[in-house]
Amino acid sequence: MKTGKLAPFKFFDVPENIKHLDTRMLDYLESGYRSWRDEAGRADRLRSRTRVFCLFLILRHTGAKLGEILKMDESKSFNFGRATVSLGVGKNKREVPLPQNVCRELKALIEGPMGMGIEGHIFHLDPGYVRRIFYDRAEACNIPRELGAPSVLRRSRAVELLRNGVPLGVMRKVLGQSSADLSAVYQDWPEGDVQNIVRRMALEESSLKTSARNTFIGHVTQIRRDGILADVEFETAENICISSVITLESLYKLDLEVGVPVSATIKAPLVAVRPLSEGKNSSARNCIRAAVTDIKKTEILAEVSGETEAGTRLCALVESWSIEEDGIKKGDKVEFSFKALSIVLHVV
Repeated sequence: MKTGKLAPFKFFDVPENIKHLDTRMLDYLESGYRSWRDEAGRADRLRSRTRVFCLFLILRHTGAKLGEILKMDESKSFNFGRATVSLGVGKNKREVPLPQNVCRELKALIEGPMGMGIEGHIFHLDPGYVRRIFYDRAEACNIPRELGAPSVLRRSRAVELLRNGVPLGVMRKVLGQSSADLSAVYQDWPEGDVQNIVRRMALEESSLKTSARNTFIGHVTQIRRDGILADVEFETAENICISSVITLESLYKLDLEVGVPVSATIKAPLVAVRPLSEGKNSSARNCIRAAVTDIKKTEILAEVSGETEAGTRLCALVESWSIEEDGIKKGDKVEFSFKALSIVLHVV
């Protein structure tokens, strides 16, 4: 574990005059909205409550302004394949990732029977009506009425992002802010990095987590296709090049193109490991140099763990005799390798 540096996002305080809800209270409020929606008796009441509930979900998970959502054409704003929503206009235009569970709720409303007849203006609701409902829902959850306001949800999302280590510049991009009520040096962040950082947080909120070993995150650099398969290459921040072969159906389903952030995982039994000769520089694809950090062996199998100079962790599960034959031991320089067909590819 690396030490010696403080993480500022763990220590900052929010001024008392900034009204906001913490993540626990936001989740509690969301649960209250869900119960309120589910308690609707008649079909018309269910549709009305579902529209408000989904409006709340958007505000809670994007930090958008109420006016941005009330003017939204949902048929053009959501990309459920990529789990994103497009918000704002002009310099405040941005694409914000959403948790998968939120996408499921929105898709059920927009593409289901409740969305029929109101296509394109599902969220065109009276702002006064929305605010009254929001105040009432907060009060029903034993939360002060004023803390149910859309503006409070926006500030709460800002604090939540910062608490999770999202840089201030990225937070401002997500919220579409031209300024911030925080004294700091403002930095500009590329749109792709903004989406990448928040997508990872959205995945965590959806509990779609995976092992840190044999996991690579980067951006697609090249795609080659034939009639059946596609060879997708991407590069990580540590300049590791990964090549994955997937079907064309998967390529289109993932909506992959050059520049899209992706992650790749490889199961340990599909990873090979071999000693690395001094000065050897392999040109083979999906071959990664690392130092052995641990070896766990039984009579039959051996789990070899390694780490690159940049900190990427790898693991191979191989036959014990092969480790003994190659003389691999802790601290040795080795090469982990895997086939392009062994990779499971995800959009980040």
